Amino acid sequence: MKNRILVVDDETDFLDSVRRGLITSGFKGIQTESDPQQALAEVENGTPYEVALIDITMPGIDGVQLLEAIKNRQPQIECIMVTALDEARTAVNCLKKGAYDYLVKPVSKEDLISSIQRALERKRLLDILNIGKIKSIPELKNATAFAPITTNNEQMTRILRIAELHAASNAPVLITGETGTGKELLSQAIHAASDRGHRQFTAINMDAITESLFDAEFFGHTKGAYTGAEKDRTGYLESTHQGTLFLDEIGNLAPTLQGKLLRVLQSGEFIKIGTNTSRKVDLRIIAATNKELEKMMATGRFRKDLYYRLSGSWLHLPPLRERMDDVPLLTGCFLKEFNGPDGAEVEDAVMEALMAYDYPGNIRELKSIVRSALSLAQGKPININCLPGHVRQRAKKYVQQAQNQPVPTLAELEKDHILKIYDMQDNNKAESARVLGIGINTLRRKLKAYGVK
Repeated sequence: MKNRILVVDDETDFLDSVRRGLITSGFKGIQTESDPQQALAEVENGTPYEVALIDITMPGIDGVQLLEAIKNRQPQIECIMVTALDEARTAVNCLKKGAYDYLVKPVSKEDLISSIQRALERKRLLDILNIGKIKSIPELKNATAFAPITTNNEQMTRILRIAELHAASNAPVLITGETGTGKELLSQAIHAASDRGHRQFTAINMDAITESLFDAEFFGHTKGAYTGAEKDRTGYLESTHQGTLFLDEIGNLAPTLQGKLLRVLQSGEFIKIGTNTSRKVDLRIIAATNKELEKMMATGRFRKDLYYRLSGSWLHLPPLRERMDDVPLLTGCFLKEFNGPDGAEVEDAVMEALMAYDYPGNIRELKSIVRSALSLAQGKPININCLPGHVRQRAKKYVQQAQNQPVPTLAELEKDHILKIYDMQDNNKAESARVLGIGINTLRRKLKAYGVK
């Protein structure tokens, strides 16, 4: 797990023990400090720790003082206090000052790991909530993993940042969205950004899994297990051990097979056909669907318990028509993909037509349109006649609709602009007036006229 963990204790034996325990449990980025002053200096210098494990009784700065200092400098760090004295008053005081947990020595490895994992999960959830609130979206820490996903759209950028936070967890992820929005591409990015990124990624089209194939495909079989089993077969579960299993089109899985899948997800165990031995498997599950699973659950076509098991984390990809600012960028990328690094020359009318189309097939359809247009252009600039007829027709309708639209009045434009700025400033009248360059009393009068309290 790629988490930065700071451990502060003046007992070097305890530091060594904790370090070994965390490393054997898969944690990385562990920093141990026997000097609380040095630990504080690192926090003040901005070292981005996620969890701090702090002994309470230390010379110089005690643990409670260090806790307060850390929360003042980097409040997002989750702090776990450790002490040899089981005192309720001290524990309550630490929790009031922002500590996440309070552990009493000797601390078992299981209790320590459990506390750190819960602290990391809490931090991850808080980070996800904060991304939805803040205007400035933090940059991706693992941009390489998400590089195959092309976007400049603010909504998509937020989704990718949230996806990166989900990647740090082992919780299942459910990705929803229309066909062609890039659900498998996002699942691959989550896998690449996770600790399992160097392991197997297996994508399975659940729509193609029939009842007769399920056991053999997922569990595997031994030679002679049944008629036609001429050799041993390794199933998806075994071959993807410690990796990521991507269940595409999960909404199309037959109801009779949903129970089998659920049992594996609950127990983490399966039995290979032809054997009686249960095998343990460690998998990260990412599922995707273009179906409305909530409606399917209401009609009994999708199991509720399976849904809750799959949707530990949830991401929804918007259709391309809701991120049209990405159309020129995606078009340029596809042209380079099909025609080399220089791309191809495109007439203005072509881009206008592409921006006027609504893409029921989403990014996949845009890619197909660009490939077709490039073939028809035969090395010449792509013109409007290189586009499919339905795209050209939609562009004509869009132009006609735009021509028939009434021109807004100056007062209407002013109203729209003022309300937009007011919303962007979180309804702060003083700040909105400053941005608009008008007096606050003038702003109050206009808002009152617009019916805004």
